[in-house]
Amino acid sequence: MAHRTIQAETDASGAKFAVVAGRFNSFISEKLVDGAIKALVECGASDDAVTVVWVPGSYEIPLISKKLAETGKFDGVVAVGAVIRGETLHFELIANELSRGLMQVSMETSVPVTFGVITADTVEQATARAGGEAGNKGAEAAVAAVEMVNVLRTIKRGEL
Repeated sequence: MAHRTIQAETDASGAKFAVVAGRFNSFISEKLVDGAIKALVECGASDDAVTVVWVPGSYEIPLISKKLAETGKFDGVVAVGAVIRGETLHFELIANELSRGLMQVSMETSVPVTFGVITADTVEQATARAGGEAGNKGAEAAVAAVEMVNVLRTIKRGEL
């Protein structure tokens, strides 16, 4: 018996995306936003199909992601920011709740929210992942959002 495969396509034409960015560590976040926008446009999203929303920090990203997803105006949400380890437990608390919150938004709204937030031990590690030698996590999250939007569209159309 042959199986059916649904491929995640990277065609963003006709889709709308929100990019929610944490302003804390903005020297990293700005590069992630730029990477996300560039990737979305390269996938076929029009410039006016991308809305960027800045929030104070990464901890605030899930709430705004949920509110944007609930509007029904966006097919996908790309979360970007940088949480860099310090000397206290703050890093673990923020990173864990951010991750949990974003997954919860996706599950509750059925709008894909992708994770382009860098969690790094050092500024150097974060910089490498924001357009340096380790790529751009904002761009990667944007492409993942496009793919998820297309998989969900295929499922909704009943093409299973």
